[in-house]
Amino acid sequence: MEVYTVTMATGTSEYSGTNNYVFVTLVGQQGESERTLLDNPGLDFCRGAVDQYKVSSSSPLGSVLLVRLEKQKYWVEDNWFCRYVSVEPPGGDRVLTFPCYRWLVGDMKMELREGTAKRLKDDSSPQLLAHRKTELQERQRTYRWAAWAPGIPKCIDAQTEADLPQDVRFENEKRCDFEHSLHYALLELSLKKLAIRFGKSWNDLEDFKRIFWKLRSPISEYCMKHWKEDWFFGYQCLNGCNPRMIQRCKELPKNFPVTADMVQASLDPRTCLDKELKSGNIYLVDYGIMDGVPTNTIRGKLQYVAAPLCLLYQHPDQGLIPIAIQAGQTPGLDTPIFLPRDPPLAWLLAKMWVRHSEFQVFQLLSHLLRTHLVVEVFCVATMRQLPAVHPVYKLLAPHFRYTLEINCRGRSQLISANGIFKRVVSTGGDGVLVLAQREYQVLTYRSLQPCCDFSDRGVLQLRNYFYRQHSLMLWDATHSFVSGMVDLFYQSNAEVQQDAELQAWIGDVTQEGFTDLPRFGLSGELSSREQLCTLLTVIIFTSSAQHAATNNGQFDWCSWVPNTPCTMRQPPPTNKNDVTMETIMATLPDVSQSCLEMAITWHLGRPQPDSIPLGQYTEQLFTEGRAQEMIDSFRTDLKQIEEQILSENKGAELPYLYLLPSRIENSITI
Repeated sequence: MEVYTVTMATGTSEYSGTNNYVFVTLVGQQGESERTLLDNPGLDFCRGAVDQYKVSSSSPLGSVLLVRLEKQKYWVEDNWFCRYVSVEPPGGDRVLTFPCYRWLVGDMKMELREGTAKRLKDDSSPQLLAHRKTELQERQRTYRWAAWAPGIPKCIDAQTEADLPQDVRFENEKRCDFEHSLHYALLELSLKKLAIRFGKSWNDLEDFKRIFWKLRSPISEYCMKHWKEDWFFGYQCLNGCNPRMIQRCKELPKNFPVTADMVQASLDPRTCLDKELKSGNIYLVDYGIMDGVPTNTIRGKLQYVAAPLCLLYQHPDQGLIPIAIQAGQTPGLDTPIFLPRDPPLAWLLAKMWVRHSEFQVFQLLSHLLRTHLVVEVFCVATMRQLPAVHPVYKLLAPHFRYTLEINCRGRSQLISANGIFKRVVSTGGDGVLVLAQREYQVLTYRSLQPCCDFSDRGVLQLRNYFYRQHSLMLWDATHSFVSGMVDLFYQSNAEVQQDAELQAWIGDVTQEGFTDLPRFGLSGELSSREQLCTLLTVIIFTSSAQHAATNNGQFDWCSWVPNTPCTMRQPPPTNKNDVTMETIMATLPDVSQSCLEMAITWHLGRPQPDSIPLGQYTEQLFTEGRAQEMIDSFRTDLKQIEEQILSENKGAELPYLYLLPSRIENSITI
């Protein structure tokens, strides 16, 4: 009789344990063990427990290939989350670890592979090859492609989060916190509206201070004090919630007829516009993608959008400052060019129109499309085409945690026909989809790589562009980590080319996920280790650092509503001299809209209580020593980046900490 010692580790989150029957069978090269009911004296499989059992076999099993788990109902159904199973063979041989990190839901069977990462060509056992095939067949039935709307990336086939498999759902603590925080924010919103309606009138910019209650942050308060200042406007183009729009202007656009005389007063006295264009000190923010976007109607009132162009100058003393704004793409008498020397309220309202367009573009394009929806494509393809034992699956899985559920919630609760955006955002409704479709058609794989993006936009020389500096540090650290992992499992380009599962994965990404996108620039075949390294780095960087850069600061920059208004209730002014405070207040969001903008940006931008920081892998999917060394080296690099960023920001009046590694989540969870 052969006796094996089997250790079962139950999850640590709420409701992970079970009181159902759990059976185990060890599957070896030479046979199977007895099907054994795991039942020690007392309670088994409690939350966080690590329980040990003896499993017998009438004859030697040889190498243990699989662990078969079975759960059966006892009185009532009680799901179980298994972290891992370890098996110690007779004679004290090496203990084998079988990672699981999955839910056993209902009466079900599950077979686990030993934790060593294996490509398809590394398996020769018929049992293991059959297991790979069966796992992928089951996954492809579970994770299906769907088109939520035409002209945008495909997504998971799930109408709401309730349709998702349990393995990709929020844990109970996360779900409760998510729903509680939204209810809390909306409750404070209701109390604010009630207090304001029965209090003073809403007729001056100072009145917006009356919605700053408990929901506030140091940067939001700083924003409230400095938002009118031109240098602060320019700073947000570099380090705000949408730092990817600014580009070098080598030649003025034909539809933006700024003359040298118009802007000379804003330039250093020793220079001129033509000279600064050639020197690389003139920059442009162009919201042409907003032109003609359908507008929302809120409570029976039409809302307004604009497609402004904004010219900025890198002043030697003042930093980056706006020097000219045109509120539309078509110049003319009704589309004046606003200048800093214009009446103060006219210039202020022109900047508000730029910031209003910023809200639409950052929320729907830079944030939703270019992080959430892009990463979802890779997530679905990974679940469909790579078995859990594949090294690329092990590398990517932690960076997809909760992404499918938060995206489902976003589609059903935020941007749906009756979602929150419809209630408060000027592009809510049809405009959301039109904007996303336009951006999708110009989306390129190259633009997802920060080193290429900064070069293509001509912003490598911009001063105080902290987003650029930190992004490049994080990209280099991530790329170094990924390269080490790829080199560990692929010794040549030929091995990449010959990995059938990897090629099926990239085919699913390009042919199913990113459909009808001829200019995207991602090949449907992987031909080299370098190509694979770049792609994996793009996925990890986008799901972590890039998402943090666009998501984590939204409350800071949007809660002071005049700085980044979610909607506009009047069209842009056609005459600079007609702008009054009454004009501005009639244009900006009303009390209800302002409260809702503040509540939602707090809910979505706040730190998550169960966040897993970048580089912290709580699920030990890799069991190889060398892979663990790569992870440790990545953490060391991130720690050095953390220390450098903290040192740079020490004593700073306006710190930039959104890309501090400890504040970047491993995945898109909000």
